[in-house]
Amino acid sequence: MLEIRQLSLRYGRHLALDEVSVTVGEGETVVILGANGAGKSSLLKSIAGLAVPNGKSSITLGGRSIIGMPAHLVPETGIALVPEGRGVFGDLTVEENLLLGANPRRARAEETSRRQLVFDLFPRLGERRGQLVRTMSGGEQQMVAIGRALMSNPRYLLLDEPSLGLAPIIVKELFAALRGVKETGVSLLLVEQNVSTSLAIAERGYLLETGRIVGEGSAAELRTDPAVQNAFLGAAALNN
Repeated sequence: MLEIRQLSLRYGRHLALDEVSVTVGEGETVVILGANGAGKSSLLKSIAGLAVPNGKSSITLGGRSIIGMPAHLVPETGIALVPEGRGVFGDLTVEENLLLGANPRRARAEETSRRQLVFDLFPRLGERRGQLVRTMSGGEQQMVAIGRALMSNPRYLLLDEPSLGLAPIIVKELFAALRGVKETGVSLLLVEQNVSTSLAIAERGYLLETGRIVGEGSAAELRTDPAVQNAFLGAAALNN
């Protein structure tokens, strides 16, 4: 289990996270809902070693503390981050981007089978494995980013706004692939503003507001929660 307890994070005088506690079980999908500036990306960056939490903060994976671990070592624990903005290498091909994802020691022995898994989940990448990533659409680049993370053989996949800026038909395709990722047993911690789509694949969720957890529940409960409807995108968004 991935456990985040009393996680606090400051950027100078700004308190980005205030004693946030979140858990993600084996094979579970959990969504973090919140408006821009709520601290969602800061939460994922803290888990991935890209930000250093303060105070009594605790991050454990399978009972082992990983807080303060250098970011380049975190993938060896079985955690992979797909950052907001994708972070792909545009001047490399699809296949070269994927090979970079297989760099952790835990992934090298299964490089070939992991690559085939990615191509099964995203057939378009298999068809365009030799294409430079910068010549691809935003949706295709997001597929590359997710595929690269999967190449590290993760137990927990962290996704920061994967649907941001994508056309609805591409979002539908992307989340269908994430369902496929779930079926492999990988746990997902998903940060999203697309409420209805993210809750459709999640078991549980948390509401994050100005750095604090203000609510949590099952996906079914959150879909009908007035706080979700009124504070996050409005009631109409859940009916789209």
